[in-house]
Amino acid sequence: MHCWRSSRPDNNPPLAIDIMKLPFLPNHDDPSFFDFLTQHHPALTPTGRSGFLQAQASAEPMRGAGSMSVPHATTVLAIKYQQGVVIAGDRRATEGFQIAERRIEKVFKIDEYSAMAIAGAAGPCIEMAKLFQVELEHYEKLEGVQLSCEGKANKLGQMVKANLPMVFQGLVVMPLYVGYDLKRAEGRIFKYDLAGGRYEESDYHAIGSGGKDARNTMREHFLKGLAEPDALKLSLLALYNAADDDVGTGGPDLVRGIYPTAKIVNATGITDVSDQQIRGIYDGLIATRRSKEN
Repeated sequence: MHCWRSSRPDNNPPLAIDIMKLPFLPNHDDPSFFDFLTQHHPALTPTGRSGFLQAQASAEPMRGAGSMSVPHATTVLAIKYQQGVVIAGDRRATEGFQIAERRIEKVFKIDEYSAMAIAGAAGPCIEMAKLFQVELEHYEKLEGVQLSCEGKANKLGQMVKANLPMVFQGLVVMPLYVGYDLKRAEGRIFKYDLAGGRYEESDYHAIGSGGKDARNTMREHFLKGLAEPDALKLSLLALYNAADDDVGTGGPDLVRGIYPTAKIVNATGITDVSDQQIRGIYDGLIATRRSKEN
């Protein structure tokens, strides 16, 4: 039976950094879980999967451009308000001109004070969100402290950059990251480009196929210092208008009971907005729109 001993010269309890040097994690003292995968299990990283896809493409005759059809997630957005950030997204995933999924989740809680929404190829997007959750938890367990809001945003940028080879295979991942900065006591919004470039938005942002339509709505109605109910209502209105103009964005489905997903990020943590609350807001919006058309 193998008996593990700490390398520390004193008799104090082992540190987390010592525990990570157990036999099943050889020579690994880096707080980044993503770097660990890159070093020891590269096939599980985006770059490794890209190599597999390239090998598969060279082994099989191509049936023409765009032969690999995968579901794509569409419109997600974030709006700052007085005490934090609202992040929301529709539920539709499309595959070409067909609806691939009506209930896909595009908004994910990452840790106690941050969340992200995804647009792009659904599978890699969801995988990146889950890997990002593990990355931050892994860092916190090893270092004993949380990354700052900006540090988390930088970590996500590194992961987006590592996905660049997959972009050339048509598997684009575009995240929208929000967090509550405990030092600044405010919510923050970060967007990314395909090469991992990170940019902060001061008020609001939307990405995806209906992102432009959603941004137009937010530009028209946004005000500094919005209250939480007003920010939530504006986010749902922007998704509603995007769904009205963009075939890839799903609006509220009153028959099936399918509504966009929304989360509130503030100093108290992350709160999921219930379907009942979202339906109540949409009932009011639809009634107002009907009264204007009559």
